[in-house]
Amino acid sequence: MQDLMTIGEAARATGTRAETIRYYEKIGLLPAPPRSAGNYRGYAPQDVARLGFVRRARELGFSIDHVRELLELADRREHDCCRVDELTRQHVAAIGQKIADLTALDRELNALLASCRGGRVAECRILEALAPANLPAVPRQG
Repeated sequence: MQDLMTIGEAARATGTRAETIRYYEKIGLLPAPPRSAGNYRGYAPQDVARLGFVRRARELGFSIDHVRELLELADRREHDCCRVDELTRQHVAAIGQKIADLTALDRELNALLASCRGGRVAECRILEALAPANLPAVPRQG
C-alpha cells in the first residue's frame, strides 16, 4: 500500500474533509478503498481523481444524485454526452430560478427596510409585515 494516499492526504489533495470522504464512500460515490494491515484506508490516484471530480461537481451545486449520474456517465467515455448536457442545462435553469427568487426576496426586504421610520418596536413596519394578516399578533414571551 506504499503508493496509496491516506485519507488525510486525499483530503488535503482535494480540499475535502475526511468526514465527507467517508460519507461519499458510505453512499457509494466513492468505492471503498483497500485497507492496510493497521486498518487505514488507502487511496489510489484514480480514487483521488474521482474524489476531486465529486468535490468540483458539488462546488458547482450539482446534487448528490446528479453527481452520481455524472460519474456513471464519465465511466462510459465512448457514449454521447447529450445526457451530460441535459443535466447541466437543467442545473443552469434551476440556478436561474434561484437567482430570480433571491432577487425578488432582495427587493421585498429592501422595500421593508425603506418602510421603516424608526421608533418603537410596537410600531415596527417590518414586524407588522412579517405577521400574517389572518393570525393574531406574535405573543410576548413572559
